[in-house]
Amino acid sequence: MALSNDDQIKEIIVIGAGVVGLTTALKIQEQGAYRVTIVAETLPTDPKSSRYTSHWAGAHHVSHAYDDQRQRKLDQDTFDALWQLSEPGGAAEGCFLRHTQTEYRGDDLTDAEWLHYMPDFKYLDTNELRGPAKMGFSFSTVTMNTPAYLNWLMSSFLAKNGIILRVSLQHISQLLERGTSPYTGANSYRDVDAIVVCAGLGARSLGGVEDKDVYPIRGQTVLLRAPWIKFGRTMTEADGTYTYTMPRSNGDVLCGGTRVPNDWYPIPRPEITEDILARALQLTPELAPPQTRVDREPTVEDLRPIIIEPGCGLRPGRKGGIRLEVEWVDAPARGKVPVVYNYGHSGYGFLSSWGSASMALDLLESALTTGAPTNVNICVGHPSGNPGN
Repeated sequence: MALSNDDQIKEIIVIGAGVVGLTTALKIQEQGAYRVTIVAETLPTDPKSSRYTSHWAGAHHVSHAYDDQRQRKLDQDTFDALWQLSEPGGAAEGCFLRHTQTEYRGDDLTDAEWLHYMPDFKYLDTNELRGPAKMGFSFSTVTMNTPAYLNWLMSSFLAKNGIILRVSLQHISQLLERGTSPYTGANSYRDVDAIVVCAGLGARSLGGVEDKDVYPIRGQTVLLRAPWIKFGRTMTEADGTYTYTMPRSNGDVLCGGTRVPNDWYPIPRPEITEDILARALQLTPELAPPQTRVDREPTVEDLRPIIIEPGCGLRPGRKGGIRLEVEWVDAPARGKVPVVYNYGHSGYGFLSSWGSASMALDLLESALTTGAPTNVNICVGHPSGNPGN
């Protein structure tokens, strides 16, 4: 039996419980005019696997927006939100480490104008460069302890009466006829007013979406226990090799990394782990325990006792960049229902999460206010040419 929706409360379903789905659901929920349910096959509380990429992220806030104006706004809006959350006494302070990030560039980059808004931004002097770097810059930012932050997002959503259902969804139409009742067993249900798709890599195969512009960008990392490291470094070389060390608030340091498009291999490759350890130590020799550096140069063997685990994840890349737009789809006996798309973040998930959630909310509210356009085949959205990192 269909329950009548309160005119002031709209029924919204968010598909996906990665960092983008959780942040988007929380952002919509905070408006107060929506009853929000998340449906997802994997959750932050599940054992780690390559099926849930958000667990494996660093994640530090270092924008790679370059001249993409939309991506700049998404990243800056997200940084503002994360900086506030990480304030001493802030709502999620324990999930973050504020620190100095130094970026070394061995490629042809000549300036980092898009990052000038970051606190304490400055360019490095020549004598401060290392390795193959031709230029560099530093600034203050945050690194997230991603498992803790994902669980904070989920618990915040649940504390505000959000609902999370573990669902193996084959097609978005399965939610349009009787809401989530096929998965709860409830005899009564509320009609769905809108669906928000934050399915990450799953958008490639999810029925009703099936976006073949979505593809994996495999990344591999090594997590170390090195609580003496309180700063972050990244080296970008001329051939695209990308090495980073990201400290977390709990004393762990994530080292990486790789970016390999269309590589679906689901577990860490041992030879890549060895390469990452060697590159990370060259970039940040301070990773080695202090006692091993007293009277000699550290080696990779010094890192082995502090290895917690290697890891890998499949970033949800997308040709054309993040998809942020609305389509109208048929709901049985009800006409058209808006579907908001917010996926394809590649390596930008954490660092653009709040910005893209705000944009998805704007699209949702505009759709619910104006109703379906006459030509429902037209998508309304915010295009981007940035494929991510």
